[in-house]
Amino acid sequence: MNDQANSVDERYATTPATLTSWSRQDTTWMLGLFGTAIGAGTLFLPINAGLGGFWPLVILALLAFPMTFFAHRGLTRFVLSGRAGSDITDVVEEHFGLKAGALITLLYFFAIFPILLIYSVALTNTVSSFMEHQLHIMPPPRAILAFVLILGLLAVVRCGEQVIVKAMSLMVYPFIVALLFLAVYLVPHWTGGILSTANEVPAPSALLNTLWLAIPVMVFSFNHSPIISAFAVDQKRQYGANADERSSQILCRAHLLMVVMVLFFVFSCVLTLSPAQLAEAKAQNLSILSYLANHFDNPTIAFAAPLIAFVAIAKSFLGHYIGASEGLKGLVLKTGRRPAAKSLDRMTAAFMLVVCWLVATLNPSILGMIETLGGPIIASILFLMPMYAIRKVPAMAKYRGQASNVFVTAVGLVAITALVYSLLS
Repeated sequence: MNDQANSVDERYATTPATLTSWSRQDTTWMLGLFGTAIGAGTLFLPINAGLGGFWPLVILALLAFPMTFFAHRGLTRFVLSGRAGSDITDVVEEHFGLKAGALITLLYFFAIFPILLIYSVALTNTVSSFMEHQLHIMPPPRAILAFVLILGLLAVVRCGEQVIVKAMSLMVYPFIVALLFLAVYLVPHWTGGILSTANEVPAPSALLNTLWLAIPVMVFSFNHSPIISAFAVDQKRQYGANADERSSQILCRAHLLMVVMVLFFVFSCVLTLSPAQLAEAKAQNLSILSYLANHFDNPTIAFAAPLIAFVAIAKSFLGHYIGASEGLKGLVLKTGRRPAAKSLDRMTAAFMLVVCWLVATLNPSILGMIETLGGPIIASILFLMPMYAIRKVPAMAKYRGQASNVFVTAVGLVAITALVYSLLS
């Protein structure tokens, strides 16, 4: 066993430690991170953020980059602080012990798995709406449609992690072009939309309340924590002692790309649609792209928007499956059972298929799931756990005393208290 561990350490220790050039693999990871983040949360963000009014949206836009970058950098540093080759569940156990490791692994799973359920619902609704409104054919029964779609995505998952990351990075290129095209296309159709609320400066208490409840959705919309563990492990393998610096560079570029793209798209949508139309989209449980496809009498947009939504949700499903399966396998292993790797993969895939299919068939409110499940639980893992580790773990002591730590902790607490409020109200 020790020989095996030593061989693993040697394999990770012999990796290149130079940062002189930006590699193709760095670009692949940058786009993979972007691809994981841009999905159902982004496609529902214009609806939820737009309903809050103009000024809350402006403030949220200013918070988007620091909130996203500092939080994901903290989680990446947390994974990097462990032994070479250790994923997030191993690092938690290494730093906090067996009991805390089991608890955090459980939270990690429940922070990510609900997102798969959200994507399952969004994907089924997008395809069903496309068949009904654009293709003018009656979609099959919801249970059958959901089963076929989820089974198809899990077939891609069976190809392995590296194939998933490469597939997502390839899908990002046309997606960026398509999202930019759609945002630009909407410019001539700007009617003012959300600007109608710009003259209504909300009272400080009302503004804070709106921001408080909107932050969990923002956290979810830019979240790519499920792929951070695999990202950090690969960075440590490639760059060794320089992994922190290179991973921060990749994260910074990925976040700049996603924030600029997403905010341009969001503002283009909310300047086109009125608050009443945004409320209608929320009531129909559709993404903003599906609603725009039904709103415009334009064949190109009618067909392009749902297809863009399909690609966005599908690639985010793939990225989040990596984290969800990692968490579920960690839970199984911490029970003391040691099934064969292939058997564990099959058990994980079967569990994901059945639960995602059931939820997609039931069609719960997507925004409701984001507000009560997605954002707040993710915040506990993404925002608070790395900050706690910086205070308590010697390997992360060098990151103490930074102002960004206070900011990340505050955002995490806001997201979690919003969950408590929404459950009690």
